[in-house]
Amino acid sequence: MIKIVFLDRDGVINRYPGDRNYVTSLDSFRFIPKAKDAIKWLSDEGFMIFVISNQAGVGKGIYTQKALDDITSKMFFDIKKHGGNISGVYYCIHRKEQNCSCRKPNIGLIKKVLSDFKISKLYLKNSYFIGDSQIDVRTAKKAGLKSILVLSGKEKLANRGFWEVEPDNIAKDLLTAAKIVLGKRSVK
Repeated sequence: MIKIVFLDRDGVINRYPGDRNYVTSLDSFRFIPKAKDAIKWLSDEGFMIFVISNQAGVGKGIYTQKALDDITSKMFFDIKKHGGNISGVYYCIHRKEQNCSCRKPNIGLIKKVLSDFKISKLYLKNSYFIGDSQIDVRTAKKAGLKSILVLSGKEKLANRGFWEVEPDNIAKDLLTAAKIVLGKRSVK
């Protein structure tokens, strides 16, 4: 049985930089407390973990592909050093107006993961997408994934009345979301 968790990056793994701001360098990438613990815990339980993230700052020329690659390498290194494992990182670097199939809430990157790792889409119904925005929840729904909205980034519970779609679960942060995935505690 293949077990999969898809994670957004900013606001889930690392601190959310704020609306219309970007993590542009190693200096601006800061792990959210206990995020590495959560990834290690999910890894130890046999989950394949994939990061799926929109990074339009590259397409807008705000930071370079090299800067993004450096940030990703550092993230991988720190997570691995902590005992966790990320199976793959997939970014959409396109601008919203390019209407590409890989920019969330489209599911092109999820399809690419399935293709690259030769995973049947049947496994998605028992898999999770953990994100910090309504875009992530919509992505999960489109792909047939269970959604967990974490409140450690963009979205706030006070906005619930304006949400287009309700997540399957709500968690304080990635560690709490990992507990939900592992059946340790359910919160709504």
